[in-house]
Amino acid sequence: MASAKFSKPLLFRSKLLCFSVFYLFTSLFLALFSALSSTKCIFRSSPFDPIQSPRFTYPSSYGQHKHSLPTLRSSCTSPVFFSDYWMVLKEIQEISKNSTTLGSRVVRYLKDNANSFGGNFSTKKRNSYYDHEDDLEIPCGFFTKFPVSDSDWAAMQKCEGVVVVSAIFNDHDKIRQPIGLGAKTLNNVCFFMFVDDVTLNGLHYYKMVSRESKQHKIGAWRVVKVSREHLYENAAMNGVIFKYLVHRLFPNSKYSIWVDAKMQLAVDPLLLIHSLIIKTDADMAMSKHPFFVHTMEEAMATARWKKWGNIDALRMQMETYCENGLEPWSAKKLPYPSDVPDSALILRRHGVASNLFSCLLFNELEAFNPRDQLPFAYVRDFMKPKLKLNMFDVEVFEQVASEYRHNLNNGKVGVRSSVKIKKDATFSNLLSNGSCNKCQRYLLRMWGESHD
Repeated sequence: MASAKFSKPLLFRSKLLCFSVFYLFTSLFLALFSALSSTKCIFRSSPFDPIQSPRFTYPSSYGQHKHSLPTLRSSCTSPVFFSDYWMVLKEIQEISKNSTTLGSRVVRYLKDNANSFGGNFSTKKRNSYYDHEDDLEIPCGFFTKFPVSDSDWAAMQKCEGVVVVSAIFNDHDKIRQPIGLGAKTLNNVCFFMFVDDVTLNGLHYYKMVSRESKQHKIGAWRVVKVSREHLYENAAMNGVIFKYLVHRLFPNSKYSIWVDAKMQLAVDPLLLIHSLIIKTDADMAMSKHPFFVHTMEEAMATARWKKWGNIDALRMQMETYCENGLEPWSAKKLPYPSDVPDSALILRRHGVASNLFSCLLFNELEAFNPRDQLPFAYVRDFMKPKLKLNMFDVEVFEQVASEYRHNLNNGKVGVRSSVKIKKDATFSNLLSNGSCNKCQRYLLRMWGESHD
């Protein structure tokens, strides 16, 4: 009896054909996985996951994302996964409940002492401000009552725990909604966006707020109108009021986060405070500058890129700091890893050291110009008590916030590029007073040409 024989189908006799079919199906699977994971995020699921549907929808004409900068962050890796949300929430609630506020009071602005705040006050008086145990004796700000409505002021006083603050003047930015918020974050974190009349009129134009209402809410943000006639003429100087006097505007808050209006938070504020302030036992946290380490490098960039137009005033500022002992960064300044921060995101524990630092820095900005990177190292190095500062890496900053373009900057969108400062440009653009220059020793040490 003949036995039946089975042979391989022709389809499987070609090794090349088999490999091609395997490669095709593998490619299709990977393409499908990539497409789904970058849109629907179906492969990421957790009861603690902060990914949520948008809390607020902008009118298409508002153009919230018109000028977004390139990012490598995919929608399924951002917001950052936050598995300890409930533990962190409870811990911060207990800290806020059990800690006592310093009761910061607003110092009355006296016209006859106005020169004490300016750039011409004496070295003796300047240095006497840097040895205090609290900020209450330090002139800090100029207002007796901040120029906002009574209802807004009352809401600011009631804000306890964590407050997130930002500001837009001259309609220079769009309002960005924070993403990645946990289920109870809006019940435990205050979000305040301060605007002027010009910015508020823009919001009226796009019908994002009502002209009849006295209180404005856009998504997570409470929008507060500030009366410009009671502030500085310079919009940038007005911005640093909210950036560095937040402990006086919100005297009952225990922690605060400043977010430049060009930035969008991509991580829950509670996670940021817990990981960058509480766990590191820091008074303040901010990112290192991506390129500069020395204060003078930042001063050169400020002059070269016309970030502040008065070069003579800029020269006087740097010579004042050099004369009073400012040194370039070196290993002697550790654990501070740099003299230049990226201050677009500032986290603070409201306490003696951070409040004092903020007041002293604000006074320098009022004395010279609103470029806060310039007096940063001078104030930090000479103040007492010392500031516990967590200067984290730029890579951390890029993962916790997204950067956008300003409204009025319509040039080519691009990523940051390194800026190299040459010696000849340094002397010709900023420090051109010859051999009598007070910053020569600083520059020689910065360039490694002096070891005294």
